[in-house]
Amino acid sequence: MRGAAEAPPLIRAALFSDAANLWSESGIDLGSDEVLFDAGDVCPASANEIEESISSVMAEGCRPISLGGDHSITYPIMKAVARKYPELSILHFDAHPDLYHDFRGNPYSHASPFARIMEKKLAKRLVQVGIRTMNAHQREQATRFGVEIIEMKDLDDCSELTFDTPVYVSVDMDALDPAFAPGVSHREPGGLTTRQVIEMLQSINTVVIGADIVEFNPKMDPTGITAVVCAKILKELAAKMLVE
Repeated sequence: MRGAAEAPPLIRAALFSDAANLWSESGIDLGSDEVLFDAGDVCPASANEIEESISSVMAEGCRPISLGGDHSITYPIMKAVARKYPELSILHFDAHPDLYHDFRGNPYSHASPFARIMEKKLAKRLVQVGIRTMNAHQREQATRFGVEIIEMKDLDDCSELTFDTPVYVSVDMDALDPAFAPGVSHREPGGLTTRQVIEMLQSINTVVIGADIVEFNPKMDPTGITAVVCAKILKELAAKMLVE
């Protein structure tokens, strides 16, 4: 389902809306000078353009938070991030593991980024939270790559996740239950609450060196609530990234 490419300006608008402010729950004012820098939009003709854009942002000393777009953007982003951080872990929130060897003949689709990332050894560790659509092929892929999967059926609370490397965070908005974030292309009931996602982000025990928020589809968001949830997650992610 098309539409996710329309998400970034709506997330920006929600973040800077007069209906809220730029203070995080941890007490950080993201509206202060030289805290947030908007690098603008990338409308890539190829994945290489995404990789080059992230590389240029990081070369300026910034830590990127990328707004999708679908989940296919994460692979080229990670190609850039891993060059600077060869020893890192990924914390991935999603209803789907996105580990297909290829999806409908496309190995670089939104359903395959983590297969490519793990094949290329761009992450030391991949932890997936909120999964509730595993099929046999993706279970095999998870075993092949040593992926740590916390399925929704096994998530009893918002236990602290412990990492011994820097962390990159990838948030697919369909990780949340559709009651909290209906504006996604692939709604999957029984997901995370907004509070659970925020608490897990706040509990990360190491430095967060980059992140993406993907798969928000404005065409599926008639009330605009998903844009607001994206902005809230962006705000708490940014605040976490400012804590060394």
